[in-house]
Amino acid sequence: MFAVRRTDAVLVLVALVWGSSYLVAKSATDVLPVLAVLFARYALGALACGAVVLVRRRAWTRTEVRAGALLGVTQAAVLVLETYGVAHTSAAHAGLLISLTIVLTPPLDRTRPPLPARFYAAALLCVVAVGLIGAGGEGFGLPRGGDLLMLGAAVVRAGHVALVGRVTARHRVDPVHLTTVQMVTGTVLVLPFAVRHFGALAASDAATGSRLLYLALLCGLFAFLAQTWAVQRTSASRASLLLGTEPVWAVATGLVVGGERLTPWAAAGAALLLVGTYWGQAVERAHRDEGPGRPPYGDRPPYDAGKPLAGGVPRP
Repeated sequence: MFAVRRTDAVLVLVALVWGSSYLVAKSATDVLPVLAVLFARYALGALACGAVVLVRRRAWTRTEVRAGALLGVTQAAVLVLETYGVAHTSAAHAGLLISLTIVLTPPLDRTRPPLPARFYAAALLCVVAVGLIGAGGEGFGLPRGGDLLMLGAAVVRAGHVALVGRVTARHRVDPVHLTTVQMVTGTVLVLPFAVRHFGALAASDAATGSRLLYLALLCGLFAFLAQTWAVQRTSASRASLLLGTEPVWAVATGLVVGGERLTPWAAAGAALLLVGTYWGQAVERAHRDEGPGRPPYGDRPPYDAGKPLAGGVPRP
């Protein structure tokens, strides 16, 4: 029982760290250009992953390098949209809207059986919720500015997650190696655009530096390793449920720590979005488990390193 509670606590901690990342990223972009924040996050993450690789001393494969480079490009697109988006909206909105990845990913994954109508009903509920969140205090309407960027990030992240699923379904890869290559690829892609901001980055104060370290080390390396450790000790459905609390923590940190507020319409949209994403997640998971040749989770390993969790959203 203690081991189960410890595993659950680690997964909730990972969700909390990821949920808080939107407020931390927003605070960093308040004092630094977005590209400087992205470069620091990537470069520090790459160095940390490199240190882990050196300690582990495991052999590399060509597939890990090729797949990691490809996924690094899609991951960079996600983080660019996310970081620009959170710079122009609230952390609470960002955390809620990015959770749409949960209902956007399954339709893109061709390795899974066709989804039932109930799933699309949940997705429609999420669309209504987005209209309420993005309209501010004016009732229902189209999202604005940063909210649109976060929606774009959710769409691109869904494609990224589906691509991760296809790559890891065909090849056995070391997730640490895959993540390291993605981090290095992102660093190389962002570097030419971030060079002119190096002066601002070097002149940043200790508070800003700590935010950048938080994003790179806690939201990146720590969360990844903790997630990998925890999901190997529990069922995929339980891990997915606990990691799916990320938007709840995003709203909580935005409201309590960041002093943000939700209008009544946005609060209603937030509630609908959480209901829609959890409903869609549950429908997709149950439908997959009931498919032909699909034994229940208890009869197969809960996690295959590198593969996205059932209904879950691997973070870039």
